[in-house]
Amino acid sequence: MADKRGNPASDWSARQYLKFEDERTRPPRDLLAQVPLDRPRRVVDLGCGPGNSTELLIERYADADVIGLDSSPDMLRQARERLPGRPFVQADISTWAPDGETDLLFANAVFQWVPNHTAVLRRLLAALPEGGVLAVQMPDNTEEPALALMREVAASGPWAGNARLKEATRTDLPTPEGYYDLLKPVCARIDVWHINYNHVLAGPEAIVEWFKGSSLRPYTDALDPSQRADYLAAYTARIAAAYKPRFDGKVLLKFPRLFIVAVR
Repeated sequence: MADKRGNPASDWSARQYLKFEDERTRPPRDLLAQVPLDRPRRVVDLGCGPGNSTELLIERYADADVIGLDSSPDMLRQARERLPGRPFVQADISTWAPDGETDLLFANAVFQWVPNHTAVLRRLLAALPEGGVLAVQMPDNTEEPALALMREVAASGPWAGNARLKEATRTDLPTPEGYYDLLKPVCARIDVWHINYNHVLAGPEAIVEWFKGSSLRPYTDALDPSQRADYLAAYTARIAAAYKPRFDGKVLLKFPRLFIVAVR
C-alpha cells in the first residue's frame, strides 16, 4: 500500500486505536455536521479505520449506500464486526477512484498519512459529480509537544542513526491558504477551519497510550523490541515533564485539527 495505514509489515491496531474512541470520534462528528448534503446516493468513508466514523455516516444517511474503505486488514476486521452486513473494501487511497454515483467522500484523520496527499485530494475532488462533497479532517499537531518529543527522542540515544526513524516523522500540513488555492479551482465552494481540542486524559501515560495508536507507530515499528521499550520509556519521561497534571492529577492533551469541506 502507498499509505502508511496498512503497511503489510506492521498492521495498524484497531484495539489500540479504540482505547480513546469517544475522543477520536468527536472530530468526525464535527466534520459531518458541516456537510451540506441531505440525500446522497453513495457515501465513501475513506480510511474508515474500525468503523466509528462509518457508523456516524450510516446514522445520518440511512438511505444512502455507505461504504467503508481502508488499507488495514485489522481495521477492516474490526469495522466488519462493528457493522455486520455493511460493505467494507480494502484499497489504497492514493490510487483508488470513486464512481459516478458517489456524492460524498468523507475522510477522518487519514490523509496526513498519504504520500503527496494534496494531489490525491485534488484528484478525488475533481472526480466527484457537480454538487458532490469532499469532507476531510486531519491532525495539525506536528508542533505540539507530544509530536515534537517523538522527534527529539528519536534523534538521541542508541537508535539515533536508524534511517527508518527519520522517515517516521510526519511532515507539516500546508496552510489553509495552500489548501484553498489547491482545491478552489475545481470546486464551487470551500470551507477550511481549525478546531483545538483539549482532551482530558488520566495522566502522562495515557498520552503515550493515545499516540501508540497513531503517530508513535512509525517510530516504534522502526526499532527492534529492546530498543522499542527504551524509546517508549524515554518518551514517557519527556511527556511527563511536558504535560503537568492539573489539580486532580489529570492532564490536558491539546490537539489541533484542520477541517476542509469542498463542494464540487
